[in-house]
Amino acid sequence: MTKFMKTVENILSSSKQYCLKHNVFEAEIACEYLMSCLLKCKRLDLQLKHDQVLNEKFLEAMRRGIKRLADGEPVQYIVGHWDFYGRKFKTDKRALIPRPETELLVETILKEEILKSEELPAVVDIGTGSGCIIITLVLELNKKGRFLGVDISDDALSLAKENVALHELENIVLLTNAELSDVIEPMSLDLVVANLPYVTTDEYENLPAHVKNFEPKTALEAGSDGMDTIEIIVEEAFAALKPQGVLFLEIGIAQGQRVIELLNGFGYCNVEVIKDLTGRDRIVRAQVGDI
Repeated sequence: MTKFMKTVENILSSSKQYCLKHNVFEAEIACEYLMSCLLKCKRLDLQLKHDQVLNEKFLEAMRRGIKRLADGEPVQYIVGHWDFYGRKFKTDKRALIPRPETELLVETILKEEILKSEELPAVVDIGTGSGCIIITLVLELNKKGRFLGVDISDDALSLAKENVALHELENIVLLTNAELSDVIEPMSLDLVVANLPYVTTDEYENLPAHVKNFEPKTALEAGSDGMDTIEIIVEEAFAALKPQGVLFLEIGIAQGQRVIELLNGFGYCNVEVIKDLTGRDRIVRAQVGDI
């Protein structure tokens, strides 16, 4: 009988089989990411370590991680961090996991002319969560501007604060759980971005277990039509934005037309729906007209 060697290749193979049997979301990627974090290397570099024999300390850590994966916990929460726009952010159950569609939101915002024409643009991120959007904007804009992250969740704000500290931006990024109208003067902002809850009540009940059972409900579910929070923020942002100021929203794939009608009803102009990489409605851009 051939003795089972506890190499990276063998442990990865058995881990993947176990996770696939337990219907882990993206099981192969999750196992590879877990292993790469333990070995402190990039996931794509694991192939260079296939023959490395793991000691008992690493094996036990891998077993614990795989057990948590099999129980449905997202790998991002297990390892405690995730990459967003090329940077590492702390992640845990206090806030949503940063997602690729939100990277597209940031990429779209960074093309906005008002961020280039204003010497110190005033930017607010509503529903800041982990802080990944506002922090990324600060760093991509070379820290030139005034930046505020807003969230109703104290837990999310505590995580955002840790990420602000991680990127050494304590003196640049402000965080608050106050209402926008309580901390921002009317017609004072250049840009508002809001990645708000937009999942309907029915959709929430049918979310995959790795989302529904672990990520915060308050950051996901927004009433029978998923519009509860969006409606509030559209009104608040209209009052807070300068003439020619811009609002960006991340939306659900079936909400485009309703959001357009809502924005037009409040007097926004140049309303545009931007599709994600799968061709589905994902981002809405709207502008405040001149007085």
